Amino acid sequence: MTDTPIQTHKDGHVLEVTLARDKANAIDLATSRIMGQIFKDFRDDPDLRVAIITGAGEKFFCPGWDLKAAADGDAVDGDYGVGGFGGLQELPHLNKPVIAAINGICCGGGLELALSADIILAADHASFALPEIRSGTVADAASLKLPKRIPYHIAMEMLLTGRWLDTEEAARWGMINHVYPANDLMSEARKLAHLLASGPPLVYAAIKEVVREAEDMKFQDALNKITKSQFKTVEALYTSEDQLEGARAFSEKRDPVWKGR
Repeated sequence: MTDTPIQTHKDGHVLEVTLARDKANAIDLATSRIMGQIFKDFRDDPDLRVAIITGAGEKFFCPGWDLKAAADGDAVDGDYGVGGFGGLQELPHLNKPVIAAINGICCGGGLELALSADIILAADHASFALPEIRSGTVADAASLKLPKRIPYHIAMEMLLTGRWLDTEEAARWGMINHVYPANDLMSEARKLAHLLASGPPLVYAAIKEVVREAEDMKFQDALNKITKSQFKTVEALYTSEDQLEGARAFSEKRDPVWKGR
């Protein structure tokens, strides 16, 4: 087991977060609390614009909940920290893009963690499953998220049988965005992260808030709320320096310089 279960690295406006705990990168309560603090700090740091989450090694991204820790006394309903399990699932107001770079086995709570990201990239040898059914438990977050992300019948088959998907099938059903050779995964994730980091952070924030908050709203109600700037991030965008900069850059035929204010 490593002394530091989570490794972080900052590269300009990009934060890389690497699960590096035991042989499989499983998450116990203490690790989840660390992850929650890391992503909270990422959320609140105006200099950081994009995060990448991945796993150490080539075999496992994350199998989810650490059953050995549970056997030693970690309660499944214990304190996961400010962001819920894995630091991402329940972190409020996270209005910055998060990329999951899946470097290996991604199952159970690990898949739920990946589904909390905005974009999912995968190495060509990665695999995906929700095996909770075989241990008599419920993949709670996945039961809510997965049927909204991929065809209902495929999601239900995964939940009800625990069967595995390879990257080709996961991509076919729209669970993941892109598949890369393992050696190229992180370079492609970084390339995408820096592309996003060069974009308008206030627009990203507005997109994420609108998508999140409008999920359970009627279309016209959500649209009215956007056009009337009743989302905080939309209001901040339309009264910002960046909004003026975007218009000026377009008229001057130059690249905009985004300041996030």
